[in-house]
Amino acid sequence: MLVVAALGGNALLRRGEDVTADNQRTNVKRAVRALADIVRAGHRLVVTHGNGPQIGLLALQNNAYDADKAFPLDILGAESEGMIGYLLEQELENQLGEGYAVATLLTQIVVDADDPHFDNPSKFIGPVYDKEQAEKLTQRHGWTIAKDGANWRRVVPSPEPKNIQDLKVVKILLEQQVITICIGGGGIPIVRQKDGTYTGVEAVIDKDAASALLAEQVNADALLLLTDVAAVYQDFDGPSERAINQMTASEAEEFDAPEGSMRPKLIAAARFARQGRFSAIGAMEDALGMLQGTAGTHIS
Repeated sequence: MLVVAALGGNALLRRGEDVTADNQRTNVKRAVRALADIVRAGHRLVVTHGNGPQIGLLALQNNAYDADKAFPLDILGAESEGMIGYLLEQELENQLGEGYAVATLLTQIVVDADDPHFDNPSKFIGPVYDKEQAEKLTQRHGWTIAKDGANWRRVVPSPEPKNIQDLKVVKILLEQQVITICIGGGGIPIVRQKDGTYTGVEAVIDKDAASALLAEQVNADALLLLTDVAAVYQDFDGPSERAINQMTASEAEEFDAPEGSMRPKLIAAARFARQGRFSAIGAMEDALGMLQGTAGTHIS
């Protein structure tokens, strides 16, 4: 099977952890153990990943240097994609050995310049703050902030992915049996200009939506959306909490879940399932079990 495995932000950082190289390496080793199990079971693999904490830290570093000379989010996205891809690529090579080829591809994603999401920022990036800290940073940097659980975080525009600009390169890598790491952080958002050329835009694409688009376009057999919970839950963290093992695409689309957490995964999984393919949501360490039907929530 050709498997697209989308790693959530917890692949590199658990909630509340500092964005340090050591923390990221430790978490990457844990994530790659699950990915390596998929490869050892005989499946071909494409890896995508989030970048919210990393791109947020890079933006903070930019502003600390000189806000007027700060790099835009598309360039920071490319920077974070290279950094995270390097960590994943190195650890995959360490765990699988030299018999496997692994490559990271900086991936451009075309979005619509008129996408309404540009006027309604909703994608969380960067660390969490209490309300007082968040309001001070908003005043200083002109951010938009939103509540994320008990805390507050910066939010930025998240337009819908329309086309994978570098799809032909992804297909070449897959034809050559290369384990491919791509669409990091949802890919680098670009728009087509009137003269036919492309340029980056100030946004971050949802990684799950971009992963579903990739899975469709490379004709993958399975889409795994890997996170830090074992399944989708009814009444999550409530008195009647229960794991849902199976959902239809319609049930996934209509499920009441927060926009900034499980909802993008449910929408992406439903989209791919409607192509008659296999999609599942669950814990990273259960990746192989999800493929085998023994773990996670399966959307059909």
